[in-house]
Amino acid sequence: MIAPARFEFATAARILFGEGMVGEAGAAAAAMGRRALVVTGDRVDRAAPLLRSLAAAGVTIAPFRVSGEPSIDSIASGTAYARGESCDLVVAMGGGSAIDAGKALAALLTNPGEPLDYLEVVGRGQPLQHPSAPFIAVPTTAGTGSEVTRNAVLAAPERGVKASLRSPYMLPRLALVDPELTLDLPPALTAATGLDSLTQLIEPYVSVRANPMTDLYAVDGLRTAAEALPRAWANGADAPARRGMCWASLLGGLSLANAGLGAVHGFAAPVGGRFPAPHGAVCAALLAPAIEINVQALRSRAPESPALARYDEVARLLTGRPHATAADAVQWIAALCRRFEIPPLGTYGVTAADIPFLVSRAADSSSMKGNPIRLTQEELEQIVGRAI
Repeated sequence: MIAPARFEFATAARILFGEGMVGEAGAAAAAMGRRALVVTGDRVDRAAPLLRSLAAAGVTIAPFRVSGEPSIDSIASGTAYARGESCDLVVAMGGGSAIDAGKALAALLTNPGEPLDYLEVVGRGQPLQHPSAPFIAVPTTAGTGSEVTRNAVLAAPERGVKASLRSPYMLPRLALVDPELTLDLPPALTAATGLDSLTQLIEPYVSVRANPMTDLYAVDGLRTAAEALPRAWANGADAPARRGMCWASLLGGLSLANAGLGAVHGFAAPVGGRFPAPHGAVCAALLAPAIEINVQALRSRAPESPALARYDEVARLLTGRPHATAADAVQWIAALCRRFEIPPLGTYGVTAADIPFLVSRAADSSSMKGNPIRLTQEELEQIVGRAI
């Protein structure tokens, strides 16, 4: 056996997975601190089982609600609030926005200054000097994988972009994944978050930074999501399908945190920063065009690239057909998007006039560094143009 090349792999210090695991949050939190900043999304009522577990363990709470995606201003105000409440740990329960907010707040609770001191692209990009406050992530959607990643995406509305706060110090102390928390997700949200998860399995698998460990996770995740996602969308009460999507989402988070992403997420940040478009729906609209253009570019300029064989393997994992090719993956994803009624980007106001701006921002994004080939401006324009 030939040993793999050198690589790094990092993730949350501890992962708990399975139905009913939310009940373990209290004991875990009590071992980390006594007063928790509890970050939730708009649906505060969904946090009831978490709050009961914390109370039973003697952990007091300071609630903080994130409406929509976290912004630089909301994180700044949340940090001041957490310090004023003497919080010594952070627990976030919700979708990717709530968990990203929790990660950012935990980081700034122990590091001086403001979000812009550490934010990429629009800020000063300084490294965090101190480990984050203890942080527990409890996802309620199966899509972002944010519970095991080292960055938090914040909106900068005045600049029309989203940017990341990123550091190894931001990896959660505990990722607590309870599939029962996803049973009430409506079909539209199941579709959008599930296709985000699918994207976060495909892009790391074909990334220039892929490694043997992320390959294992991506392959299993793709195989699982291909079966579980249509079932979870058709019947939200299908417990095995929900569990499968939580597993696929977790594997996607593990993969992207260690192998990076690609063109889809390169565009997702500027599109989401400028238009009122949900992240998952943006990824869904871009995924098939991005695969198609990447494959064309690879065949034209890098026919020896291993990514070509990997795109074919993606097709086989998604379709279950042993001789499927990348073109079949594009067709499978496009058909799934039609079945799920995923809207084109034009629905959110994106027009052809916006393409130059989106291409310029996407080309400079950190996600684009993982793409299997450097795309030309014309190729980038084709991706977003086909998604409109």
